[in-house]
Amino acid sequence: MMEEDDDSRTNLIVNYLPQSMSQDELRSLFSSVGEVESAKLIRDKVAGHSLGYGFVNFVNHSDAERAISTLNGLRLQSKTIKVSFARPSSDTIKDANLYISGLPRTLSQQDLEDMFSSFGRIINSRVLVDQASGLSRGVAFIRYDKRAEAEDAVKHLNGHVPPGSSEPINVKFAANPNQTRNSIVMAQTYHNQSRRFGGPVHHQAQRFRFSPMTADHMGTGGGASGSPSSGWCLFIYNLGQDADEGMLWQMFGPFGAVVNVKVIRDFNTNKCKGFGFVTMANYEEAAMAIHSLNGYQLGDKVLQVSFKSNKGHK
Repeated sequence: MMEEDDDSRTNLIVNYLPQSMSQDELRSLFSSVGEVESAKLIRDKVAGHSLGYGFVNFVNHSDAERAISTLNGLRLQSKTIKVSFARPSSDTIKDANLYISGLPRTLSQQDLEDMFSSFGRIINSRVLVDQASGLSRGVAFIRYDKRAEAEDAVKHLNGHVPPGSSEPINVKFAANPNQTRNSIVMAQTYHNQSRRFGGPVHHQAQRFRFSPMTADHMGTGGGASGSPSSGWCLFIYNLGQDADEGMLWQMFGPFGAVVNVKVIRDFNTNKCKGFGFVTMANYEEAAMAIHSLNGYQLGDKVLQVSFKSNKGHK
């Protein structure tokens, strides 16, 4: 037990790493702070590409703390990395992610954290922003360190009226396996929206296989477009001819762990045929990417982003 406690004081998880970063580069970066016992970049077990996160275990606790204060928030290529202590797997930390709606449009991410921080340690938070205006969409996600902290926040803040607002906010747990029906409804809603734009027939996409997501801690929920074991597949339509996989990694990476990307190309010209797929490990992060990128203007194209449906359509 003592060994586990010691490990939890020196072992760090590093999120949002650039896809091109190697394990040796990860180790080198953190070795600049102190003596590293081990560094592991997590890769797809089938395709071998980086999943965008890794673990670094220091010899000394003080070096691990210094690495967090020095490297957390560091900008690497197009990514801002997040460094924190890795948490041992436990039921106390599962399902600690909250979905908040009805927030004032002027509310910043710092305002959000200030409102929720008194109930426990916040692991991460995101406010959904309208791409055109730059203003909040009034929706956010917050992940706490422990489930009990999230429950406390729901108890005290659901129905709360924030300062400067006349409307109460809605605070509830984000989608989990007990909310499968909601996942299916949301996936179907997004899919129906995407069909209005005359995209390619969805059954054509069934030829393309995606690498299974085998990490035990990934994914929540169930539904028409994904599962905890395989990730959540998103369909992106109206891409330009020059679109490539790197562009999709950069576009979707800031929202969370991306398992796989695929741009569908013309066999003769090797140019993008106008659509592609992105598989994300976590349902909430995939939903957030849809909220933020559906309708996003990329060059002269307006993107259509939705959950990919596994059902055929007549």
